Amino acid sequence: MDSILGFNLSRIISDGPNSKLNKTENAQPAIMAISVLILRILENEFGLDTRSRVDVTLGHSLGEFTALVAGGYLQFPDALKLVRHRAEVMARCTKEMVEHSGETYGMVALICEPEHLESLLRTVQEFLGLGADDTIQAPSIQQVMVANINSPNQIVLSGSIERIRTLLVQLRQFGGHDPRAVRLKSESPFHSPVMFPATEYMRSALEEVNITFPGRMPCISNVSALPFQSKQDLKNLLSRQCTDTVRWWDSVRYLHQEEGVRRWIGIGPGKVGRNLVGKEVGRVNAKGGGVWAVCNPKEMEDMIVALEQTESEVRNH
Repeated sequence: MDSILGFNLSRIISDGPNSKLNKTENAQPAIMAISVLILRILENEFGLDTRSRVDVTLGHSLGEFTALVAGGYLQFPDALKLVRHRAEVMARCTKEMVEHSGETYGMVALICEPEHLESLLRTVQEFLGLGADDTIQAPSIQQVMVANINSPNQIVLSGSIERIRTLLVQLRQFGGHDPRAVRLKSESPFHSPVMFPATEYMRSALEEVNITFPGRMPCISNVSALPFQSKQDLKNLLSRQCTDTVRWWDSVRYLHQEEGVRRWIGIGPGKVGRNLVGKEVGRVNAKGGGVWAVCNPKEMEDMIVALEQTESEVRNH
């Protein structure tokens, strides 16, 4: 990892300080590297044959790079360098926008009842004066965007915090919605037009990277919520992911309803992705179903045992 990046990221991970590790340009390659490390341990130490036992990959936002490595589309060194340089551009985008506007930027999750989500999304777009395909048109300083659609009851807004607060007032006073709002830790407006230079970087950088297509198994795009269709499609959608909405719930729903996926393995630090999947499609008590988060040796052991058990249930069903 350190030799690939040209600096001692492993020491920052182990020794900190947290203020340095939490910087976008360090945190993102660290998360991606640890996720791939867990995958390799599962393959090499626990005998998990991803070619025969994994049918499809997907990853939430940054996790899409790990999914592409797991699926054989990108080599780890290339993916790690892409993530690091992309993160550097994103950090610079945020810094320049804050200096230019004097505003605070970040992300806010909105939580509502599932039956109100579609109406909430429509109302947000109406108040923003933007359609689903208008991400690039308006000046980024004026924009708040829907960064993530995470589940049937959660979306995430990205942009100026003051403008997000104004939008929330409008939603409550004039839109007939009163979602619970939770400020996320991020101080950067990911998946918003502020990050357009990162999209431009990715378009250029991906032309220099060796991409294998097709991969070992399908990989689901955050932007389309469908499998990547070609090498050019992958380049285009992975670039757009910097500014476009992460359609996580649509991706999970596609795999659950259209492809019949019943076993979900989430690897990497943290359990946010596993919780979002488990809450919506987890079938722990169903034959052959399960959702597992894997980030330490005990969880690796438990997952391997449970995976073998559920595969046996499917064979005997």
